[in-house]
Amino acid sequence: MNKKRCFGGGLGKEFYGEYHDKEWGIPVHDDQLLFEMLILEGAQAGLSWETILKRRGGYKQAFHNFDPIKVSNMTDEELETLRLNDKIIRNRLKIYAARKNAQVFLDIQKEFGSFDTYLWGFVNKEPLKGKWKSFKDVPTTTPESLALSKDLKKRGMTFVGSTIMYAYMQAVGLVNDHLTDCWCYHV
Repeated sequence: MNKKRCFGGGLGKEFYGEYHDKEWGIPVHDDQLLFEMLILEGAQAGLSWETILKRRGGYKQAFHNFDPIKVSNMTDEELETLRLNDKIIRNRLKIYAARKNAQVFLDIQKEFGSFDTYLWGFVNKEPLKGKWKSFKDVPTTTPESLALSKDLKKRGMTFVGSTIMYAYMQAVGLVNDHLTDCWCYHV
């Protein structure tokens, strides 16, 4: 590929380039994918996104293909078993957060009809578009990510701080932060 990317690609990192080209910054309206990315972004806290992407298949298996109903009903025993699973990050707080966040996710779906409706309300149903020339210019938090974080925390979610929520918003396309010279910027 000769197209300029913000990140990804390179020897041994083709999966990262694939994620850049086909997922990052593209608007998502499917609740199950929104839930998947919420779990993965929470797991990423303090780690690199590349680390999580490499384990995505392990997370998919461990968390019932990211079915929020099944995850919300996982027992303590099931969650403790996941602490032995080397295909995911074995942090106890992050593992238990997946269940709690699934329960809150389902409550939000009931209240708003879908998580998609709730989430996209934080950007007035239109993706925000950055005009960044370098990643050093890209913010790590915004008023929108702070508002989303505060609301999710108030509802009982964890691992949803403002910085994590901004990365989530980028991942699911509420924000297009592709650099202006990236081929995906205008897509």
